[in-house]
Amino acid sequence: MNILVSGSLAYDRIMDFPGRFADHILPDKIHILNVCFMINGLKENFGGTAGNIAYTLSLLGETPNVIATAGRDFEPYRQWLRQCDIPSHNVTIIEEELTAGAYITTDQADNQITAFNPGAMKFPTNFDSDFADPTKAIAIVAPGNLEDMFEFTKVYKQKGIPYIFDPGQSLPMWNKEQLTEMITGARIFISNDYELQLTMDKTFASLQEITRMAEVVITTKGEFGSTIIRNNNGRLDKVEIPPVTVEHVSDPTGAGDAYRGGLIKGLLISEDDLEHAAMMGSTAASFSVETYGTQNFRFTREAFNQRFEAIFGKAAY
Repeated sequence: MNILVSGSLAYDRIMDFPGRFADHILPDKIHILNVCFMINGLKENFGGTAGNIAYTLSLLGETPNVIATAGRDFEPYRQWLRQCDIPSHNVTIIEEELTAGAYITTDQADNQITAFNPGAMKFPTNFDSDFADPTKAIAIVAPGNLEDMFEFTKVYKQKGIPYIFDPGQSLPMWNKEQLTEMITGARIFISNDYELQLTMDKTFASLQEITRMAEVVITTKGEFGSTIIRNNNGRLDKVEIPPVTVEHVSDPTGAGDAYRGGLIKGLLISEDDLEHAAMMGSTAASFSVETYGTQNFRFTREAFNQRFEAIFGKAAY
């Protein structure tokens, strides 16, 4: 199966400040703010929605095609993808830009100051989807270049390629018409509960109307699991998927992308068994939250099945 994963590739550069931001900001001088925080060090992690989703799929034995843009500093990321057996031939390099980067500084009170440079993500990939056989392909459109996101949903509908639409942090950038167009015809519309409410606000649509646009609506709710919602002749059928809890949560960042990777793997096993696919998503997310960073967790097939079976009473795959 050809798995088309479009979205972003980014370097996440994480810094720790050994103090509190509030101790260095003068409230009466906020209008002329000029501060410098001396950090303990910097950790660089591979990230981005497309990279994170593809990474989880690779742990589950799949070889997804990453569709994204990257900059002239992409080579270390390319080598990492190669190490994970993830093809990068559909990554478009923009030589005059750097790969997208998030610069996150956290203080001792867990306050964060983040700067994000979209870099190469400002440019579309110009991806040619003609090579994809609609009968042997599945796609996810995750947050990335806006032009790509809009174009891919149109192309996938024209070609009959089932796609998951995941607007995520791009939601504020869309108007009612654009967002409605991208959701309509999706195999699955996936978001967290906050993003679902924002989607309804921006499209002026009820949940029932959203379920008429997409075949299925999946809402993730962090520690409270996820919900599968279908429109059954005007009645909303909801299935609650419990979370896979862990003893220690290290970093929730990237858990949503891991969920999406597990979900796609489940759909490849059985396209019609959405409950099983969502359970796989929940299990994949549980491994992600145990480890700092979005592509630093690991699991074997045996470990995944053991955790899945402990919660759901059967093997995952």
